[in-house]
Amino acid sequence: MRLPTRPRAAEATSAVTGTIRMERRTGSLLRRLRPGDIAVIDHLDLDRASAEALVASGVVAVVNASPFISGRHPNRGPELLAGAGVLMLDDVGSTVFAQLRDGASARIQDGAVVVGAARVVSGRELGPEDVAVLMEHARRNLTSQLETFTHNTCEFLRRQPELLLHGQGVPDVATPIHGRPVVVVAPGDETREDLRRLRRFIREQRPVLVGVNAGADTLVAARHQPHIVVVGAHRLSPGGPTGTDDGAVSDHALHAAHEVVLHTDRGERSFGAERLTRLGVRHQTLVASGATEDVALLLADVRGAGLIVSVGARATLEDLLDTQHAGTSSTFLTRLRVGPRLVDARSVPLLYAGRTRLWHLLLLLLVGVLAVAVALATTSVGQEWWSAVADRLGDAPGPIRGLVP
Repeated sequence: MRLPTRPRAAEATSAVTGTIRMERRTGSLLRRLRPGDIAVIDHLDLDRASAEALVASGVVAVVNASPFISGRHPNRGPELLAGAGVLMLDDVGSTVFAQLRDGASARIQDGAVVVGAARVVSGRELGPEDVAVLMEHARRNLTSQLETFTHNTCEFLRRQPELLLHGQGVPDVATPIHGRPVVVVAPGDETREDLRRLRRFIREQRPVLVGVNAGADTLVAARHQPHIVVVGAHRLSPGGPTGTDDGAVSDHALHAAHEVVLHTDRGERSFGAERLTRLGVRHQTLVASGATEDVALLLADVRGAGLIVSVGARATLEDLLDTQHAGTSSTFLTRLRVGPRLVDARSVPLLYAGRTRLWHLLLLLLVGVLAVAVALATTSVGQEWWSAVADRLGDAPGPIRGLVP
């Protein structure tokens, strides 16, 4: 994703003015942001994906109730904001949501949010140099963070070995999967672009298309009909979402799918099933901990997919440490299980050149025949053949005789 650039805050004016847009959940706030807004969030250790979305929305400043960088691990979000010239006001405290009003005009100056003539809240203004120092300190804590991640992974495997090792609990879907390629589309900032790169692969290979939460809406928007939608119960809000940026799936995408699998954790089953029943969408349920995109990968693997292409879900070590949510253990273990079947969408254009079509072969044959004809024409034997052909054509009717030089 190419990030828009602005003058760095340190090189711009001493104050930044904009409209306050605030919500504790960054994902829920993103769909309301407009260029020139000041985003007020409560996001400890801002991750890369959230920072990319904030920059893409065009905000001029981000006010965080929590620390941008706590020092637990080197999260890349603040570096991206600093590089794009977005002003950051750090660790202003949770009272900011009671002290500011959504939609109000404000400015950030000298480390404070100023409304009118009053300094409402204050914090530490982070510049690129401050972020670099904090990131260096966080990198020193990376070893302990890796130890914690390893411990959580082992605990996850101990709690749920049947699903990961034996595939128990995975529903027997009606869509034939065994031996076929499967494209699993999860919501993400680059999902649309990655899906565009796969158009030829999808058109020629006709894979099973699996939409994960709002990834199903991305498939529908790209004029693909999802065979299976795997939706987390927490993405099925009672209000009937319409494919929002925080990953919720729309009613339209649920109806467009051939079949729906509801992913639930403990205590979520009745909530998710209620909306699907109200919509008249028949579904099967898969109870498992972890991220919904991992459940979709397991479904494809257990049902014998020949190849699994992952769209929108990144799972490098840096991403796992950067995100730091409860599902990172399942993400790591799922990719260990899927193993060589899994390919990232960005790699497919490098590995797949497309099918050889009949007209390709005919064109190659024609070029070969012409090359042989030209080569023969330069020899004495070829000239004798051409003279003989010209003599025969000279005796032909007028229209054909006119073709002979």
